[in-house]
Amino acid sequence: MIMEDNKTTGFVPADYKNSQSARWCPGCGDHAILNVLHKAMAELGVAPKDTAVISGIGCSSRLPYYMNTYGMHTIHGRAAAIATGVKTANPELTVWQVSGDGDGLAIGGNHFIHAVRRNVDINILLFNNKIYGLTKGQYSPTSDRGFVSKSSPYGTVEDPFIPAELCFGARGNFFARSIDILLDTSRECMVAAARHKGTAVVEIMQNCVIFNHGIHEFFANKENRAEHTIILRHGEKMLFGKDNSKGLVQDGFGLKAVTIGEDGYTIDDVLVHDAHARENFLQQQLAMMDGHDLPLALGVIRDYEAAAYDQEVARQTAEVQAKKGFSNLRDMILKTCESWEIK
Repeated sequence: MIMEDNKTTGFVPADYKNSQSARWCPGCGDHAILNVLHKAMAELGVAPKDTAVISGIGCSSRLPYYMNTYGMHTIHGRAAAIATGVKTANPELTVWQVSGDGDGLAIGGNHFIHAVRRNVDINILLFNNKIYGLTKGQYSPTSDRGFVSKSSPYGTVEDPFIPAELCFGARGNFFARSIDILLDTSRECMVAAARHKGTAVVEIMQNCVIFNHGIHEFFANKENRAEHTIILRHGEKMLFGKDNSKGLVQDGFGLKAVTIGEDGYTIDDVLVHDAHARENFLQQQLAMMDGHDLPLALGVIRDYEAAAYDQEVARQTAEVQAKKGFSNLRDMILKTCESWEIK
């Protein structure tokens, strides 16, 4: 539990807030996410002046307006590109990217996969409400097949992106997931993402109260949540259900949910979560569970350290500067190019 007065870092959540009132619909999940982000930043202890929040276009992308940090509200789908540039130009900054499922995975889909592939040290918060909210209710790249919306009045005839699958397919090294109402889980995911060196993707299942209310109710509902979700923590048994009476076990090449004490299964059969494993086969299986046959996986699913793009660019630049004998553009021109004086 995070105390409002964080004596460890010297920062409190209020240090990351500004005077602007959040302009989202009452009841929107974005309010909870913003509140948690302030708390996560206080726990991390990175000064506001050393933090940048970059967004694209959409309801979620208003978030930088409510931060007492550097920030930029960019153009549609380009948040990952701008965040990459910010981090590469100034590796000392902690960079957060805020995108919705439309902004991040439709027009911004190409930037998303390449940021993940390059392993740029940015923290991507992907708000997934499976709808275009700001433009008033069109289906998005994560809307389910058959979804009825203003732009699909007879139901969509296409299958959606699954953000986890996209992240793993782009060779992602960090993926976590939470629900907007699970404040502690969201905070844990954000803190872990910021401490990870490389691209960290945190998918937050967010409720749009106006255009897609209750879209995550099947597993977000308090009465059903224990049976339909599992919170994973590195090094701990994969337990879920009321009183942690159920667990995940290996079933051939797949996973199986069992009740401990039934059909011969004991606690020893339940798998232990390894978020740091280099091979991602089991992690991807966990990330693809959807809450129906197997519980929806929440928490940090993958957290594997690998060389980060911005660190490699900085290392390469230093090596070239040392070898060539210049440290700025003027010296480079004078030492590597033919020059002359005009009198």
